[in-house]
Amino acid sequence: MEKGTLFVVSAPSGCGKGTILRPILEASDRIYYSVSATTRQPRSEDVDGVTYRFMTKEGFEALISENGFFEYAKYCDNYYGTPKAPVFEHLENGDDVILEIETQGAFNIKKEMPEAVLIFILPPSLKELRRRLEKRGSENSEVIDKRMSEAAREISLAKDYDYVIINDGIEEAIEDFKTVCRIARLKNNTENIINEVLNNA
Repeated sequence: MEKGTLFVVSAPSGCGKGTILRPILEASDRIYYSVSATTRQPRSEDVDGVTYRFMTKEGFEALISENGFFEYAKYCDNYYGTPKAPVFEHLENGDDVILEIETQGAFNIKKEMPEAVLIFILPPSLKELRRRLEKRGSENSEVIDKRMSEAAREISLAKDYDYVIINDGIEEAIEDFKTVCRIARLKNNTENIINEVLNNA
């Protein structure tokens, strides 16, 4: 059985990564979206295993001691992290895994799993990114300025990703994402593909 491919996706807020990923995930039951774990209390709209994997602080810290996270952080007295076990389980079963994470976490995963495919989603320009953030109307100008500063920092690191996709039109960006996935699967499974041909001589 071919192993699945781990896709690590990063993008500044406002680049539309959720809009790009949604139809990708809905189109196949062989793609698993990695759900982060947290120790914060569930809210009314939360669904365990969908929004987050909710854990006790003791359980989370035990998993930290067992090196059970790709990455984790503590924010406002609550832990957040990406568990390894479900990712490895789905990869071994032949499922592709999509992990949505910020740049530092992405590079940490690449060090541990060089075969992981890093994809960065870019806005067409910083000017357009600001326009999109302002259009949402959910944040004041001070918050948007902070987001823009962080976006510029993240975008400067995109050159170290395996692929970049510009979201200058959602349909084209989705097709570009699908193309990257196809190329990455072929590359990661080259040896299996060759052996299958040779074994069917």
